[in-house]
Amino acid sequence: MNEAVMEKRKGIYLVKTYTWYLERLVWLVAGSDVLLSSVLSAVHHPYWAYSILFVGVCSIMVALTGFCIVGNVLRLLGARPMIPMKTEGMAAWRRPLYFMQTDHWYLERYIYLFVGVNLSISSMLSVFYSSNWLYFTGFVGTATLTFAFTGFCIMANLLYRLGAEPRLCRYI
Repeated sequence: MNEAVMEKRKGIYLVKTYTWYLERLVWLVAGSDVLLSSVLSAVHHPYWAYSILFVGVCSIMVALTGFCIVGNVLRLLGARPMIPMKTEGMAAWRRPLYFMQTDHWYLERYIYLFVGVNLSISSMLSVFYSSNWLYFTGFVGTATLTFAFTGFCIMANLLYRLGAEPRLCRYI
């Protein structure tokens, strides 16, 4: 058999859940916002979808630049990241800020990108096309909360099976 062919991965991808670390708290805050904004957009006013759009754009920003608004607030409140920051080569003004690693496209970074794109598109579709798109944003918010509490993510497992390399995980 060809050694270049990757062996199919087995098991389930789970992030560590023995403590509340910065990345996990970011998922908790983002999932709560998306789920609550989906409900408020459906029952109160459609412009609550802009809160979902904000989370989506922030998620894309984290994937592309490593800068996380919520992560920096949580760091100021004492939360510590599970993925260590690389500070060598970083400008002195950036060192006190939290920047997620962007040296490699790893699984968790792909999640931020996919979630951000999906939330951005579906939130705008819910405002300008059909409020039924809020079911999808509600699903993403629920999945993000599930990820924060249980360590299990449907998208992470799909990406894991496709070969993305994780930085935060345990296997069962």
